[in-house]
Amino acid sequence: MKWFKFLCLVSALSMLLTGNGLAQADIDAKVRQLLAEMTPEEKVGQMTQIALDYLCFVGGDPGQDGLKLDPARLEEVIQKYHVGSILNVATFAHSVDKWHEIITAIQDVAVQKTRLKIPIIYGIDAIHGANYTRDATLFPQAISMAATWDVELLKKTAEITALETRASGIPWNFNPVLDSGRQPLWPRLWETYGEDSYLTTALGVAYIKGLEGENNDISVPDKVAACLKHYIGYGAPVTGKDRTPAWIPDHYMRQYLLPPYAATVAAGAHTLMPNSADVNGIPVHASHYLLTELLRGELGFQGVVVSDWADITNLYTRHRVAANNKEAVRMAVMAGIDMSMVPLDFGFTNTLNELVKSGDVPMSRIDETVTRILTLKYQLGLFDRPYPDKTLKAQFATPASAALNLRAAQESMILLKNNNTLPLNKSMKVLLTGPNADRLSPLNSGWTITWQGNREELYPKNKYTVRKALEEKIGKANVTYVQGTTVEKATGIEEAVKAAQKVDVIVACLGEDAYCETPGNITDLTLPEAQLDLVKALQKSGKPVVLVLIQGRPRIIRSIVDDAKAIVLAFLPGMEGGRAVADVLFGDANPGGKLPVTYPRYPNDLTLYDHVFAENIGGPTTYNPQWPFGFGLSYTTFAYSDLRLDKSELSRGDKVTAQVTVKNTGKIAGKEIVQLYLGDLVAFITPPQKRLKGFAKVELAPGESKTVSFVLGEEEMHFVGLDGKPVVEPGEFMVSVANLSQKFSVK
Repeated sequence: MKWFKFLCLVSALSMLLTGNGLAQADIDAKVRQLLAEMTPEEKVGQMTQIALDYLCFVGGDPGQDGLKLDPARLEEVIQKYHVGSILNVATFAHSVDKWHEIITAIQDVAVQKTRLKIPIIYGIDAIHGANYTRDATLFPQAISMAATWDVELLKKTAEITALETRASGIPWNFNPVLDSGRQPLWPRLWETYGEDSYLTTALGVAYIKGLEGENNDISVPDKVAACLKHYIGYGAPVTGKDRTPAWIPDHYMRQYLLPPYAATVAAGAHTLMPNSADVNGIPVHASHYLLTELLRGELGFQGVVVSDWADITNLYTRHRVAANNKEAVRMAVMAGIDMSMVPLDFGFTNTLNELVKSGDVPMSRIDETVTRILTLKYQLGLFDRPYPDKTLKAQFATPASAALNLRAAQESMILLKNNNTLPLNKSMKVLLTGPNADRLSPLNSGWTITWQGNREELYPKNKYTVRKALEEKIGKANVTYVQGTTVEKATGIEEAVKAAQKVDVIVACLGEDAYCETPGNITDLTLPEAQLDLVKALQKSGKPVVLVLIQGRPRIIRSIVDDAKAIVLAFLPGMEGGRAVADVLFGDANPGGKLPVTYPRYPNDLTLYDHVFAENIGGPTTYNPQWPFGFGLSYTTFAYSDLRLDKSELSRGDKVTAQVTVKNTGKIAGKEIVQLYLGDLVAFITPPQKRLKGFAKVELAPGESKTVSFVLGEEEMHFVGLDGKPVVEPGEFMVSVANLSQKFSVK
């Protein structure tokens, strides 16, 4: 893994000077001095993270900022238990001013009423923007951003997320999710950048640099500390259900799941959160191998490891690897957890104090973890500036940010099918139907205003559902709306069929309700029957039916694909998603997104694109999805030609350059995502048929051509052997781009 070791060196050099002009050596000295003054109880308190829910009275009008802090509990948490971190939203998204009030009250106690004046570090899940701050710029969710295949665009969204989170007074963002989404049933699939390690790595590094800055100077007023999650294997549960076991051979983990974490650690990310489930029978929160030997020993991670919600307690309540809380706390801390997201009591704090006194957890381990936590606080500039920077409010949710958000949503749209139906003519009369046609919550889903994102009444009234966007674009008189079904239940199919007789085209917005984590578990990937029945009935009307899929997973729709005239996959396009859907349907935006996941055809055939099964076995192909990874159409057409390699034979250590020409052969401008795949034709461990090893997004005018180059070296050619080490074997490799391919050999 030479590539990420080099990145580690670059990152370390870039961080020699950190926040407020302090050299890291100066921070180290300040931390040592402060640590020497702390009591064991104060140190353990720094390792404790409590939810805001514990600190407040809850009340008030849902439309107002009704949350009120309980002064007695606030002083108990900070003065008695010396808590170092607070998280969460407690109720639902607060205004910027309310967040300032909350953070200020917390820091008043921490820096004015405690002996050592150590500031609190506040953390939040800003998953697709500052989603717990009212009126923030809420971007497409990660799976939709992955569909853009646009590294720079993602970085810009992360920069805005960092600014708006910091404008709220919060310096720590529990994002990005770097789990490779290799189980399409998994309810957190939409929080990932898809099934492929290479794409996830490129996007993950860009997101880190957007949040933390190119030099990872997180003391800069508009930057925040990132948190890599959920290390590791969370996105590959055997059952497909949230927080359930995964069985992952070590060499497989290192090849398919570890690279995004290795690269983002090397890119300088400051914090990390472990997988809540277990891998190979060992809960990650209790795995010394994963949290210490691999993460710190091999990858060189130096930052803070914070547990996920109550996951130390879960070591004995759910995983049953500990007999009681005392064993669980000792196990997690000694494995490598630095901070416990408790989150609602002091069982961790009291127990760890007892373990320190008894010597079951050595003071050296406590000092090690508290050093990391205090270092993070110094790097964030919290000791000098613990309070919210109110000047950042002027840059919160600007028109420029909204414009970028709309562009991101437009470019995330994936055109899966088009029988000369789209774009629609703006003079057409449209029947708009389906459960997701007139709601904002399905466009955004979880981590939006509330945890589940399903409180439709709390969504901003000035944002556009698909219905509102269509009515504005072509006029209310040209849009007939009949819901037809909820996500699960038919409510008016006959009414929709009747209304279809009076229109030119039908647009059916299908998909899922908002959800997040375990409440999103399902037992069948097939789209609910009520929605399929609605579409089948409408397809019998004789009017063209256009499907718009608004969902966090690739729900199976095999039975309605053939008779659909066009299909647009929106995934979860965010707060500007309604406008983006309308723009694509009527040609004001040209869809150019590509699938970051395989879209399956059958519920029991969830083969991924980089499968390792033999193709010619006398039966159906082993990769037979509805649409393959990397697929996506456009309103223009592209042709590929002249794939060439600068050499056909390589010695070990050589690189080969591949070039290909792509031309816009259509009548309108468009963006094409050029994808290069590499196949190792024979290997000691059965090789994948192909793996993504390069991509580039190019914009072409009608008739315009561009030549795109990719460089392939040992990092792209290697596979991970059974000993966990990368190896490049002599033999033939196949380079493929679109329908073109060329071979080269390594001696």
